[in-house]
Amino acid sequence: MIHNIVLVHGGFVDGSGWQAVYDLLVADDYRVSVVQNPTLSLAGDVAATHQVLDALDGPAVLVGHSYGGVVISEAGTHPNVAALAYIAAFAPDKGESVNTLIADPPPGAPVPPILPPVNGFLLLDREKFAASFAGDLPAQEAAFMADSQVPWGVDALGGTVTEPAWRGKPSWYLVAADDRMIPPPAQHAMAQRAGATVAQTPGSHSVYLSQPAAVADLIRQAANA
Repeated sequence: MIHNIVLVHGGFVDGSGWQAVYDLLVADDYRVSVVQNPTLSLAGDVAATHQVLDALDGPAVLVGHSYGGVVISEAGTHPNVAALAYIAAFAPDKGESVNTLIADPPPGAPVPPILPPVNGFLLLDREKFAASFAGDLPAQEAAFMADSQVPWGVDALGGTVTEPAWRGKPSWYLVAADDRMIPPPAQHAMAQRAGATVAQTPGSHSVYLSQPAAVADLIRQAANA
């Protein structure tokens, strides 16, 4: 069994959103680390993740939500990573980025309400944040998330993966069935391409907040396998 878990957040949020998942895993005696990736560039976020991985005493499950899936795909070739877990996340192949993966949405798919970049940073439309990102959270919590967004650097969206870790390491994928940021069919397609073990749960893009037990269960599966 793998003892170490490393959690990597996505865009517009920070690592504190993992707390409910963290609490469940710590209660099971896992050693859980949370990466505070700056989301300025993919290279910077990979460096922040490697810094955490370097400090571990053994193998880890590397977990990514949303854009965090790009980070773990690139950072997961680190020797301390034994398995990958994608939570409603992008799972890019070599040469792909968030930009390439969202460039051609299928007809009728929900379009994330990303505002035009300002000084190289992106935010979600505050008025549309809850419906797109956090549709199953209490209104007050979703409003707080909208008002505490972390600006997402355009360089992070353009960062391309050089050698996806899922090509050489086992992966698990949790599909959020009600996601309006990354369409569930796209999640299934990326998971299938990666050869991941797939689970699905009802949940918005904020599934790690609304369904922490389902997220923790998938991570435990990866750790026990």
